[in-house]
Amino acid sequence: MTAMSPNPQSPRSTFASLALIAAVAGSTAGAFAYTAGWLSPNRLSPNQVADAFGPKVVAGHRLNHAKGTCFTGIFRSSGAGTSLSTAPMLAKGDFPVVGRFNLGTPDPYAKDSAPRVRGIGLLISAPGGSQWRTAMINAPVFAVSTPAEFYAMLQAGGSKDPDAAAKFAAAHPGMKPFTTWAKTGPWTGSYAEERFNSLNSFIFSDASDVKRTVRWSIVPEQSVGRITAAEFAKTGPDVLEREITDRVGTAPVRWLMTVQIAKEGDPTSDPSKAWPADRQTVTLGEIIATRVIPEPDGPCRDLNFDPTVLPAGIATSDDPFPAARSAVYAKSYDRRTAGAANYPRTADPYPPAQNEPKKGGTS
Repeated sequence: MTAMSPNPQSPRSTFASLALIAAVAGSTAGAFAYTAGWLSPNRLSPNQVADAFGPKVVAGHRLNHAKGTCFTGIFRSSGAGTSLSTAPMLAKGDFPVVGRFNLGTPDPYAKDSAPRVRGIGLLISAPGGSQWRTAMINAPVFAVSTPAEFYAMLQAGGSKDPDAAAKFAAAHPGMKPFTTWAKTGPWTGSYAEERFNSLNSFIFSDASDVKRTVRWSIVPEQSVGRITAAEFAKTGPDVLEREITDRVGTAPVRWLMTVQIAKEGDPTSDPSKAWPADRQTVTLGEIIATRVIPEPDGPCRDLNFDPTVLPAGIATSDDPFPAARSAVYAKSYDRRTAGAANYPRTADPYPPAQNEPKKGGTS
């Protein structure tokens, strides 16, 4: 429990650990169908993992990252990525984007100050129907190393045993980089000021079929202000959606999209471990948000930001999380569409702007 608390026996320590584990459990989109039979013979199903997100899940909403709002915009590719991958949206030019700002919680009615983790989903489209879907978070590393550990963390966070979370943390000292960030990392007052990271690794293949393992991020181009957790807690319960709506309504919001390239020996299969900072980084272009649309009638509502939906030239790596996430995202999609009556549309006032992808598409 060294990473979590100096005194795991105290009630305060146990409460803090439980709160942190609960936050972590609600902070990342679901991982963890064991399609490869990692836990065979006691193989877990997507339903079991979906159930582990607990009682805060609301019918009609996503299992996790349930509070969010849609946006549209473009990916303005610089063309620099063509040296790394044949993905069509890395050719120089503009490509339409549908995105979703969100908070890492199963509760769609949570106060914005409650979740530590913020996220962004992106769907970048290219001519011919090619798509690049990704879901990123603002944490610099993931909480745990494997899907099995993530499932165990969910179970610990939802356990009736008051010591379960503390015991889990004590048994997983590798959580320390994440928990340190969660406790001491800077807060911002805007989605626009967050850096979002894929954390999972993927393979870029160039025209000569040379393969490189990468992780991607988007880095804010606008100035970043800092705010303490206490200061942010005094803001309104829905301040982030209001702020980003007003900001994008005034001027587009931009992030640089980059990839970091691994070297041999880097931990490509473990998202809880950062790669050395001196690894080569290439800027692929800009993500530019030009319009925010409330989720009930927005173009992201019916999207599944499945990280295994990738264009030619990008593929999954030895990182086991994307496949696991894909299976549970699909289960989340099934459940929320089954409960859609509990999350009614208010109207259908969203007319897609020119070059925006059409609604739908759930693979």
